[in-house]
Amino acid sequence: MKFLKFLGWLIVIVMTLAAGGLLFIWVFLAQPSLKRSSPSDVSVSPVNLEAHVRKLAIEFSPRNAAHIGNTNRTADYIKQQFEGIYAPGVSEQRFQVGSYRYRNVSLLIGNPEDERIVIGAHYDGFGPYQAADDNASGVAGLIELARLCANHDFGTAIEFVAYPLEEPPYFGTGNMGSARHASDIAAQGRACRFMISLEMIGYFSDEPDSQKYPHPLLYLFYPSKGNFITVVGNTENRRLTKSIKTGMKGATSLKVRSLCGPASIPGIDFSDHRNYWATGVPAVMVTDTAFYRNLAYHTSGDTADRLDYKKMAMVVVGVYEALQQNRHF
Repeated sequence: MKFLKFLGWLIVIVMTLAAGGLLFIWVFLAQPSLKRSSPSDVSVSPVNLEAHVRKLAIEFSPRNAAHIGNTNRTADYIKQQFEGIYAPGVSEQRFQVGSYRYRNVSLLIGNPEDERIVIGAHYDGFGPYQAADDNASGVAGLIELARLCANHDFGTAIEFVAYPLEEPPYFGTGNMGSARHASDIAAQGRACRFMISLEMIGYFSDEPDSQKYPHPLLYLFYPSKGNFITVVGNTENRRLTKSIKTGMKGATSLKVRSLCGPASIPGIDFSDHRNYWATGVPAVMVTDTAFYRNLAYHTSGDTADRLDYKKMAMVVVGVYEALQQNRHF
């Protein structure tokens, strides 16, 4: 009888410890918070977003590293869009890789001597494909976010940058456009408050089990429907990750989640923000979770007609409101 009583208490203790452990993991990774922004009074045109995506995905594809003509046409288009927003702030960072010259295209709004916030998105695509979500969607969001921010004072400079060479074979190397940009900022001694990478922001699904995760444990903490946007950071950037998420939440009706964990979780560092971590700049990625949701990732199925431009517009508005909330981060 005493043994059964002891066993019962042991089971209770083990279950309590397990529940406490799961609670700790949930709080650590998902950063739950009741804090949110008020509904935004600004808007972004889904029509404009779709036009940008179709331009890059259809007219300028393939735009991988080997197709330098399309890569240059893409850079020219982004530069033209930036010039239409604020021509004096537009610049290029040119660099040589192999036999080709590539360009980061930037738009700086504010005083160049001020501390800056960097918002970036890569404009190259993988293989011979349209690469609409990856990452024409991020570039479209970058352009329209810049348009939204142009007439607002954030109390600091904001630099919008479009990069080449994020995709293989250059991913993870110093030849990534974002690696060149981050290194240049560090070399010049420019103070950078934080960086946000817009990486695949256009694919959403309300179908059950449309959202996958890199670890079975995450299925306990996150939805099975891929109808949300995610702010992703590493363990060193937990405060920024949570701040950007709470700034985006409530701005629109789009659900916003965050994932903050070690870079050993596959996908945590799978974009341009990784190169700012390397120079000590706080950085996060805003994403629809890429191949964990969009099964057309890096295939011919990643086309412009599969994206949800209304939800993309909500992502851009959400990032805008997060910038407003975090201008003094």
